[in-house]
Amino acid sequence: MAEIRNFTLNFGPQHPAAHGVLRLVLEMDGETILKADPHVGLLHRGTEKLAEAKPFNQSIGYMDRLDYVSMMCNEHAYVMAIERMLGVTVPVRAQYIRVMFDEITRILNHLMWLGAHGLDIGAMSVFLYCFREREDLMDCYEAVSGARMHATYYRPGGVYRDLPDSMPRYQASRWRSKKEADRLNEARSGSMLDFIEDFTRRFPACVDEYETLLTDNRIWKQRTVNIGVVSPERAMQLGFSGPMIRGSGIAWDLRKKQPYEVYADLDFDIPVGVNGDCYDRYLVRIEEMRQSNRIIQQCIAWLRANPGSDTNPVIVDDYKLRPPRRTEMKEDMESLIHHFKLFTEGYSVPAGETYAAVEAPKGEFGIWLVSDGANKPYRLKCRAPGFAHLASLPEMVEGHMLADVVAVIGTQDIVFGEVDR
Repeated sequence: MAEIRNFTLNFGPQHPAAHGVLRLVLEMDGETILKADPHVGLLHRGTEKLAEAKPFNQSIGYMDRLDYVSMMCNEHAYVMAIERMLGVTVPVRAQYIRVMFDEITRILNHLMWLGAHGLDIGAMSVFLYCFREREDLMDCYEAVSGARMHATYYRPGGVYRDLPDSMPRYQASRWRSKKEADRLNEARSGSMLDFIEDFTRRFPACVDEYETLLTDNRIWKQRTVNIGVVSPERAMQLGFSGPMIRGSGIAWDLRKKQPYEVYADLDFDIPVGVNGDCYDRYLVRIEEMRQSNRIIQQCIAWLRANPGSDTNPVIVDDYKLRPPRRTEMKEDMESLIHHFKLFTEGYSVPAGETYAAVEAPKGEFGIWLVSDGANKPYRLKCRAPGFAHLASLPEMVEGHMLADVVAVIGTQDIVFGEVDR
């Protein structure tokens, strides 16, 4: 008779469900996982070390590339840390714009997560639905920053520029008729705020569509209910944050518990789960998209009532932190010097240290910043939510089947840029 023994299996790093360069070494008894060992180190880009060699402003773009699905939220934590060190007060209009884009980013992240998670465990259509809505929000990113993903839109003291008065429009072409282009441009005829407002009116019905496809779907529930269960106590011990801890029933959200910017003035709810399984974490993220939609609507109402002007700016009026206007730079020698100094040397930050954290879509994303008084960080450390969540993977998959590993990786919503930085 053949000897019965366990075997070791490599899951990734090129596995389509391994979300980046994750290599799992699985010890298996047949189809059952006995032990899982996550291996990191296949992506390492030294982001924190690179940031220590560059003036403060030149590292904002690195933050986008950490979690490349939660771009502006990462920037937010970094510029907040710099602002705390400098003692800068951000104009209120800039705070509302930041909060609005934080929530747009949360919806972008959750749409990407839902589409990819569905694809991982066998639901094909939802991926196409999610990316339909993502495209509109990507256009908003592009309209304010010129880039669809890595925006570098938040700056110490505010945001790069005010919201544009118009949106890019579709053109008729050999692939798109004039009638089709006109239909697509209906929502793009006004300002950017009009476009986002139109999106917030349409979006709840889109979330209902995702739920129609998945929430009561028998196969979806078989793949997610009672898979990867984490108790509330264990979630706290493991350092969970974001939808992972809320899925286990703990209403921990930095937007409520440690409000920053204007979150304290906004009305929204924090969804929590009951069982702490993959299905509950799915339901939490679905409801978070609805709540983000509510927050965006409130921001739009405030921004409409308080239009941008010299008395209501979007960035502090300090040429040590922001470049002078282009016309001033062309005509005034002092403005030209400010422009040159800012883009070559940057600015010096007082010696000291600080920690700034935001409620990013995946959880608490924090920046610990140490300055020795120079124009670049002495030390920079990112607190990435995905890193703490990945550490829990072995105990979340133990005793489950091989197919459930895919569901657990998906429910953690891991992006390796921030894990293996």
